[in-house]
Amino acid sequence: MIASKKIEFGDFQTPSNLAREIAAFLRDNGETPDVIVEPTCGRGSFVGAAIAAFPKARAIYGFDINPQHVREAEDAACRDGGRKAHLECRNFFHVDWGQFFSTLGGTVLVIGNPPWVTNSALGSLGSDNLPKKTNFQGRKGFAAKTGKANFDISEWMLLRHLDALHRRAGCVAMLCKTAIARKALRHAWLNRLNVGRCSLHLIDAQRHFGASVDACLLIVHTGMPGSTAAACVYPDLSFNGRITTIGLAGKELVADIDEYLRLRDIDGIPYYTWRSGVKHDAAAVMEFRHENGHFTNGQQEECRFETTYLFPLLKSSDIANGRMTPVKYILVTQRKPSDDTAEVKKIAPKTWTYLTAHAGVLDQRRSIIYQKRPRFSVFGVGDYTFSPWKVAISGLYKNCRFDVAGEHHGKPIVLDDTCYFIPCASEKEARFVCELLNSDVCQRFLRSLAFFDAKRPITIDILNRIDLRRVAEHVNRATEARRFLSAAAGEDKQPLLVFEKKAEYRTKGSSARRVPRRR
Repeated sequence: MIASKKIEFGDFQTPSNLAREIAAFLRDNGETPDVIVEPTCGRGSFVGAAIAAFPKARAIYGFDINPQHVREAEDAACRDGGRKAHLECRNFFHVDWGQFFSTLGGTVLVIGNPPWVTNSALGSLGSDNLPKKTNFQGRKGFAAKTGKANFDISEWMLLRHLDALHRRAGCVAMLCKTAIARKALRHAWLNRLNVGRCSLHLIDAQRHFGASVDACLLIVHTGMPGSTAAACVYPDLSFNGRITTIGLAGKELVADIDEYLRLRDIDGIPYYTWRSGVKHDAAAVMEFRHENGHFTNGQQEECRFETTYLFPLLKSSDIANGRMTPVKYILVTQRKPSDDTAEVKKIAPKTWTYLTAHAGVLDQRRSIIYQKRPRFSVFGVGDYTFSPWKVAISGLYKNCRFDVAGEHHGKPIVLDDTCYFIPCASEKEARFVCELLNSDVCQRFLRSLAFFDAKRPITIDILNRIDLRRVAEHVNRATEARRFLSAAAGEDKQPLLVFEKKAEYRTKGSSARRVPRRR
């Protein structure tokens, strides 16, 4: 009960020494707020730090949903001599922050550490400590129903403050996951909020909070129209040793805006359709090892059935580490999403018997993608799944390694859903495409786009930005590229000439890609 309440309220209190270090860092770098607001003050670490660091501030406000925390914060403020501190028990989600800030005069500093918990985690706890349900991220279709629509509560809170403050001079300085900081900046830049002088300062979340996440202090100054959509990333609470500068290119963030600008001509059109591997959400019964002449599933059961629906499998760790000879197998019950799995019973009765024997696992898969679909369905299948050659990459690892997967014992190798790939008609085509993707110039371009602290550093959205024809030109292999890319593995593509005209139009006509260089 105590643990679930800690999760529900994101109750990971900021150590006093870290709060004081942050407040002093802001003061020493020119912040002179008239009013300080800590919207989720907890036990008052930031309130006490602000009292000490900004003695000339007219007022300090602290709010928290937990009345016991508010009482402790009041006691701490009194000890620190905080007569100007106004502490109240308030639910963040019930406050009209725009109206509240409008009552405050002067420059505002919003400082703190909002809860590090997602809306889905709160929903699983049955919590009502949530914002009103809206698709505030603007997700469409399938993405709005699945994982992409999940968000951290801190993200929602940060956006509310940036929206409320962007027309007036102020500063938002918040501890958060680096991924959340980037989402907040993207929102602000895409919505043309008046924000500028943005920076991320990395912190050791394991040392301070016992959390294995990438975290930072995000600093955003508000009331600054016409600012560059870029933010520097620093290794600590200083403005020394800049690691990189993130920025907005089109509608997406890139990890290194300077490198991106040098290679932006590669940001074009995909000549292939990148695909995800097979998703089944039941590894214990759908994946197998072949040992001593029989197959063994994840429950250590010996399984004897037809091999009709059984295919060699490579997973993310295999691709990332160059292990291209499969040691696992996977049951793929469909060749296309529309296939009726009842056919398995007719074609491979022993396989059907196995599936029904493990229906307790398969029928309980909770993902929405299995709803209203045939029993024992899998996801992410099509003709491309069974292509004889594939160029694949893991979405989970940081090495950006591409490799070629062919056939194993006469069957096409299938990839799991944490991998991405393009199907190829021949080994020669696959080897050529793989060489382009692993070339130095393409790898540099990928690394300018990808955020390697993300759960999936490599995504289909990123891969779709690689223009292989432009890569081929960089490495003097344009002639070969025309031959392979015009066919693009037989997928239903228009002629290459049409693609080239589209790419030329995007390069010359799109102002969205013109990102000013950060000094």
